[in-house]
This record gives sequence, C-alpha cells and structure tokens, in this order.
Amino acid sequence: MTTATTHITVKSTSTPRAVIKAIPAIEQDEGVGARVRRSIGNMSVRNFTPFLMLDHFKVDPSAGFPDHPHRGQETITYVLKGNVDHEDFTGSKGTLGPGDLQFMTAGRGIVHAEMPRIDAEQDGSLSAVEGLQLWVDLPAKLKACEPRYRDLRAKEIPIVTPNDKVTVKVISGQSYGVDSVKDLAYTPVWMLDFTVLPGGSVEQKVPHGFNAFLYSMDGEVVVEGKKFPKFTNIFFDTEGDEIHVSVPESFHSPARFVIVAGEILNQEIVQRGPFVETSFERILKAFMDYRNFTNGFERAKGWASEIGKRMLF
Repeated sequence: MTTATTHITVKSTSTPRAVIKAIPAIEQDEGVGARVRRSIGNMSVRNFTPFLMLDHFKVDPSAGFPDHPHRGQETITYVLKGNVDHEDFTGSKGTLGPGDLQFMTAGRGIVHAEMPRIDAEQDGSLSAVEGLQLWVDLPAKLKACEPRYRDLRAKEIPIVTPNDKVTVKVISGQSYGVDSVKDLAYTPVWMLDFTVLPGGSVEQKVPHGFNAFLYSMDGEVVVEGKKFPKFTNIFFDTEGDEIHVSVPESFHSPARFVIVAGEILNQEIVQRGPFVETSFERILKAFMDYRNFTNGFERAKGWASEIGKRMLF
C-alpha cells in the first residue's frame, strides 16, 4: 500500500478545548542504559485515562529494553529515528524502521524485548534510536485477552495537507476528513503527527468522551495565546470539539507534535510496574502468575530472547 497524500481545506465552527495542565517532560533513566522523557506515568501526571505512560525515548546501541513482562495494557511504539528489533515468547519478532509503529496488546500476559538494531551507517558509526512509547489501559473485560500485535508501516500511513503550512500523518483516527488504517488497538485511540511551518495553524477535531493531549517533539507552539517549548505535554479539558494550535510567523522553525486522544475508561487503575489491573488483589495475582508461569505466563518458563542477549556483551 502506498502513502496517500490529500489536500483539503476545512473551516471550523466548533468549540476549542481548554488547557487544564502543561508539564515539561524531564529526562530520566529507564530500561538498561536508556534515557526517556516521561510526561505521563510520573508524579506530575500519574495517569490520564486511558493513558498510563508516555515516554519520548532515546536509546544508544549499547542500551535497550531486554526481556520484561506486561499484563493488562496495550503499548503503541512509534519509531522516529533508527531501527528497533522486537521479540517475544509467542515467537513473534521483527524490526521497526523510521516512521513505523507497533500496536501491542499485552492482554493476559506477555514477555518481550525491545532493542536498538545495531547497524553501522556508511561512515562506520552507530546511531541512537528515537521514538515515542504510549501505554494504554485495556477495558476490564479485555484484560484477559490473548496477546497480539499489529505493525503499521510508514508507507501505510495516510498524509493530509490541509494547507501549505500544515502536514498531518494520520496514524490512528481522523484528521481533516482523512481516516487512518482501522483495527489497530482494542481501546479506541487517535494519534496524529503534525508538522507545522511558521505562520501555520491547526484546528483538529477530537471525539466526545475522549481525553486528549498534545506532546511537542520539536519547535514551539501557541495554545490559548501561551507559548510552549518542545518536550512539553499539554493536557486538555473534555469540554469542546477541537484542539487549536498555532505556530506564529515570527517563530524561526517548524513545530512537530502529536495530538493523542483516547476513550475515557470508567474503571479503577491499579498499576505496579508493567502490570495494570482494576484492583490490588488482581495485581498480586499478576505477580504470582508471572512468578509461577501460570495464567498467561506459561511460555515465559525457560524462555529468553535472542536480542536481549546483546546486553551481555
């Protein structure tokens, strides 16, 4: 499937959502030798249903995320630069390249590894991997589902250009009348990647009953008359139909950001590390199941990924 590029102009008559909070994504250690900027899943924003964690990661070839478990959530991994190998105890394995995404449903349990692919560039050097990883809660009725994957390649993602200042990669959801590929995750999530040149503005519709945020990866943006720098996560109220963003003509560089929205789940969130349940009792059971190789973790017994062994050298 080739990438579709669409030019369309839409005039908005909807109500913009107000900003309720904005926090900087502070860099911290994670995994083995990796660095991430976490703006959901920390002390400032513990969770923002259905979202449990957002990491903007940069991983050197000597670092990574070797074998580790998950239960009760979905993860969305978006590779911005470099290549990432993945492997899990179901036998699934593969590589994500620049612009690729993986939607993983952990369900009742999975153990996997995510590691930078060690490929020398033409000059003989090794480059770091950069990307976003978003953790999304699963509805209680789906927490015991079987694990699954859905890879989305860069060439599959529709692109819409509402004007000569704005380009949108429609990863999941809809933007300016263009729909994404369907059936990517169980929990309904919209994920849109914007590049806006100075003098450009965005009026992005978001569904009712969805929480929404904007994470800025590069450049500066203006929302509600206030300027926000890169590496800022802006959280919006549930009232309103759209998110309005601008990059004034006076700014010297383009802005790149994602707008992400997800269906609000009216359920308890009890999280301990990589396990997400609806009660403390179920969390205890998750740890027991992982320790005893039961109820979804049977295949973890004796299993070790090949890519995770890179950390031994």
